[in-house]
Amino acid sequence: MDKRTLADLFRVRLMELVTRSGSSHSAFATGIGIDRSALSQLLSGDSARLPRVETLLNIAERHSVSLDWLLGISHDPGLTGELRPSFEIEEGGEDYTDTLLMKWHAEATGSKIRYVPARIPDLLRTPQIIAFEAESAHQSVRAQASETAFRLDYNRQPGTDMEVCMPQETLEAFAHGSGMWSGLKREVRAEQLQHMADLITELYPSFRLFLFAEKERFSVPYTIFGSQRAAIFVGGMYLVLNNTDSIRKMQRHFDQLIRFTRVHAHETAGYVRALKVS
Repeated sequence: MDKRTLADLFRVRLMELVTRSGSSHSAFATGIGIDRSALSQLLSGDSARLPRVETLLNIAERHSVSLDWLLGISHDPGLTGELRPSFEIEEGGEDYTDTLLMKWHAEATGSKIRYVPARIPDLLRTPQIIAFEAESAHQSVRAQASETAFRLDYNRQPGTDMEVCMPQETLEAFAHGSGMWSGLKREVRAEQLQHMADLITELYPSFRLFLFAEKERFSVPYTIFGSQRAAIFVGGMYLVLNNTDSIRKMQRHFDQLIRFTRVHAHETAGYVRALKVS
């Protein structure tokens, strides 16, 4: 195989990884240890250039593919991630800093994170709501507060990209004080909705919240960390999917939720502010 053919095959595979990652070119380049201009040259068809071995190894490790696949020698990706179990079960620790969530977010920096929350998205909660939910579920208020603070700080960092999709009915139930929020004072709920709307406005467009109709679609809570992993929340535990095929299926499921959106990201802050608290 001559160098031009090899470079062409590599460029096709690299383009596939960039698209699959959902990252910007700058973020993708940073993740593999090169600058954006170097990535642009690798993606260009104007030369037969191949990257250094160090860069090839970084790409293969970061995106869980084999060097043979990356260079077009094999049609089988030979996922390095398959050396791990297809899925794992991780238990959430009492202290948020002891859990793997922080590590997973750090590893996904520069990639798109897709998130379906169990209730109100963690980073949008007020201290009163954190305490109410944690005490109701017999969880540590301190640990929940740490998780909220970390997620908010993460989303305020330059280059973050997060899409969140949740049922419209969840916010309606909260505004009415029904379901698990029964007994929560009206003023506390009103303050939470105002706080939520303010943060949605502040963080947009790097943080985008979509609302879908629960009657039309169903989803369990989960987070997809770029192309690295998907973690399904199972009440105190996480079912972690490591292989690429499973992660792609979860990404397609999330895309379907987005397609059934009733309130789009640029409308969500206004919708939340207009909710009538009873």
